[in-house]
Amino acid sequence: MKDRSALKADRLPKALIALVATSGLAVMLFILWFLLRESLPVLKATTLGALMGGSYWYPTADPARFGMFPLIAGSLGVTLLASVIALPLSLGLAVFLSEICPRRLRELFKPLLEILGFFPSVVLGFLGMIVLAPWLQERFSLLTGLNLLNASLLMGIMILPIVASLAEDALAAVPRDLRDASYAMGATRLETTERVVIPAALPGILQASLLGVMRAIGETMVVLMAAGGAAVVPRSIMDPVRPLTSTIAAEMGETPVGSDHYHALFFAGLLLLAMTLSINLCALWIEKRGRRWRA
Repeated sequence: MKDRSALKADRLPKALIALVATSGLAVMLFILWFLLRESLPVLKATTLGALMGGSYWYPTADPARFGMFPLIAGSLGVTLLASVIALPLSLGLAVFLSEICPRRLRELFKPLLEILGFFPSVVLGFLGMIVLAPWLQERFSLLTGLNLLNASLLMGIMILPIVASLAEDALAAVPRDLRDASYAMGATRLETTERVVIPAALPGILQASLLGVMRAIGETMVVLMAAGGAAVVPRSIMDPVRPLTSTIAAEMGETPVGSDHYHALFFAGLLLLAMTLSINLCALWIEKRGRRWRA
């Protein structure tokens, strides 16, 4: 009787966990179905090639132009430049916290770094508008300081604490025995960090970097406020851009429901979902390869 009651008691938590997991999956499938339902009708007004490769985004023109290539280029440009700025700094900060920083100082820096990861993006965008943009405009004699570089610098500041914190966790998870074995072979701290610790934590570091990239490509407020809002293909880092996220945020509220413009904006959301999903799948693949390597 006791065994039966214990089995019944175990079934309830399992059922609740299964229900929560199924509910989450159902919500994601509903979001995907809704995006497909609202975005695919735009293909009646234009072709897929014109959508993805068109150079002009003029949804209010007659006839309307729904070329999303400048928007995609803007999203990728801001994300790439922000990653180039933030990822090396994040790795250096993670190595410092894990391998060099004194314990008491680390206990102060680590929570502070995690708190900075939740810094409001609208505040960063506001600082970019009133502080960074005028400085860039004056320093480089630009027509406007709201450009790709401005948005990328702010985006790099935003993703730096996230990537650094996750990368530091990956470095801290490396077994102490590997470090001790390296020291026993006569290696210095720098050699141990460079040739033992970082290679062992590389899958976790790559995952942290990809999560930072995914955070950057889906950010809205920073690029809406600091990128300039021009739907053109950037020729330099000083050109204004208009990524997909800022286009959706700026135009969806004034777009008639059911119009071609409305469906085109949902198609932009579908593109963002595909981008983030591909990055997420890449992170899962890296995790799987890391498990095989550790085994």
